[in-house]
Amino acid sequence: MSSVTKVYEEKMSSCLAHLGKELAAIRAGRANPAVLDKVAVDYYGSPTPINQIAAVAVAEARILTITPWDGKMVREISKAIQTSELGINPVDDGHTIRLVFPTPTEERRKQLAKDVQKLGEETKIAIRNVRRDAMDKFKAQRKSSELTEDDQKKLEEETQKLTDKFIKQVDATCETKNKEIMEV
Repeated sequence: MSSVTKVYEEKMSSCLAHLGKELAAIRAGRANPAVLDKVAVDYYGSPTPINQIAAVAVAEARILTITPWDGKMVREISKAIQTSELGINPVDDGHTIRLVFPTPTEERRKQLAKDVQKLGEETKIAIRNVRRDAMDKFKAQRKSSELTEDDQKKLEEETQKLTDKFIKQVDATCETKNKEIMEV
C-alpha cells in the first residue's frame, strides 16, 4: 500500500466507523446504551448527552438503568427520553430511571432492516465518493506530469482494491446488524 493511497484508506475507514456508530444507535430489541447517544438533556442551560451526566448500565438483556450523578436531573432526563424518538417510556423511582425495551414487532424489525440497508448504501456511496476523489486527483497529477501513466494505473488499482475491501466490510457489517434485528 503506497503512502499516497493511505490518505484515502483513512477516509474510507472513517466512513465505516461512522456506519458503526449509526448502527449502534438502532434499537434491535436489546438494551444498548448507544441508543441514548442522540438524546440531549438540558443541563443548566446547555444540551448535554445523558452519558455525561449519569451512569448508564445494562441491568438485564432488555433493561437499561440510568443513575444521574445529580439527583435533581432525574425528571429532566426522563422528560428528554420521553420527547426523543426512542419510543420508550422511562420509569423513574426518584433516584434511578429504568428503560424497558419491548420486543420489536415483525413489521418494526422489517423497517429497521430497511433502515440498516439504507445506511449501508449511504456509506457505500461515501466510500465511492472517496474513490472518485482519488481517481480525479491521480488524473490531474498525470495531466500535470507529476505521475507517469504506469504510476497512475498502479494507484488507481490500489484505490479500487481498497474500495472493494471497504464495500465488503460495509456489506458484512449490515448483514450482521440485520441478523441481530431479525432475531426474535
